[in-house]
Amino acid sequence: MTHWVLRHPHEIVGYLVFDPATVASRLPRTLRFITIGELATDGVPWAKQYLADTPSRQRWGISFLEIVRMDTFAIDGRTPHWPDHGAVALWFARVAPSDATADLGSGVPLLVLEFWLPDSAYARAMSEKGYYATYGDARLVQEANGTWRGSIQADGLRATAACTPTGPVSGGPASRGMQALFPPASSGLTSVVRIAFAGHRVQQCAETTSWTVHGTHPIARGSILGASDFEFGYDLVGGVYKP
Repeated sequence: MTHWVLRHPHEIVGYLVFDPATVASRLPRTLRFITIGELATDGVPWAKQYLADTPSRQRWGISFLEIVRMDTFAIDGRTPHWPDHGAVALWFARVAPSDATADLGSGVPLLVLEFWLPDSAYARAMSEKGYYATYGDARLVQEANGTWRGSIQADGLRATAACTPTGPVSGGPASRGMQALFPPASSGLTSVVRIAFAGHRVQQCAETTSWTVHGTHPIARGSILGASDFEFGYDLVGGVYKP
């Protein structure tokens, strides 16, 4: 129904565990959150260690929090109005169908809990086209020493992130994937955004703790897991599909 193009991004990616009760109203009835407990049962090393340290969080969800700046961001040829160092910020959670026999179509399923843009008119236009988005002041800038610094100012949330990319670069031209982005139940949207991307390059951030988060937003009640990643170099195409 639409055509979304994103090219040559730079982004700080943090991995956040969260209490599903804080975002229960955003979960569609057709989906469920993937939990730390089921990952631990499947033998995922970090999940097993995390539950050994904090066994009360077995039912917590897993997600990622990003600040992204890119050379191109266009939907049907229209681009946002970017302030200086303007960026997108997003919070996506891992989900699965609540009915194990249901087919969600192609792409790794993710629930869009937040998608912030520093252009309120463009955010409204995105939602009118079937992409969930709201206004939030996100910025990302690279300092002279190579460190990237990002910030998010949104309703109930103040967050900052710092990343000095270090070590080997993984991924490259052969790296590719697909995702299916489902809107929050509270948005009133029912369409699905399917995206395909290729060329991811990834480095780890040198900082042991890259994020500071304050406020009343559910993100502030979660926990960032370890070091963050710096991702760059890929291209993405996608669009809105009827359910």
